[in-house]
Amino acid sequence: MQIRPFLESDESAVIALWNACKLTQPWNNPRKDIARKLTVQRELFFVGVIHNDIVASVMAAFDGHRGWINYLAVHPDFQRRKLGATLMKYVEQRLLDAGCPKINLQVRSTNENILKFYRDIGYEQDDVISLGKRLLPDAPAANTVA
Repeated sequence: MQIRPFLESDESAVIALWNACKLTQPWNNPRKDIARKLTVQRELFFVGVIHNDIVASVMAAFDGHRGWINYLAVHPDFQRRKLGATLMKYVEQRLLDAGCPKINLQVRSTNENILKFYRDIGYEQDDVISLGKRLLPDAPAANTVA
């Protein structure tokens, strides 16, 4: 798998990947999420490519205090081949290079498979409660399936 920065021309393929991985939710518009990411640390948005097909993605950010991981995805046809671990190692190094001391991420409590994946690559559950407040409502894109 080749890892490279996201390009605008990747948008439809990345959204299709997220849909295949069931990462999209009714309250998140993936096109808006991508557009927003491209305005902030776009250099920390990566895709994994095999034979010119996007099979993985990850968005990262560093706020000066913590790093964040969002939209880690590996296409179901390519899971259990260590591609997710490879992509995480790559993005962890990019964050470390930026001076990031710790990474945070959020996982749905019902997603046992991804919780096991993160534990297997060294992530531990922090004793915190995640809170959120939506500042901008996102209506789903008219066509989130690419």
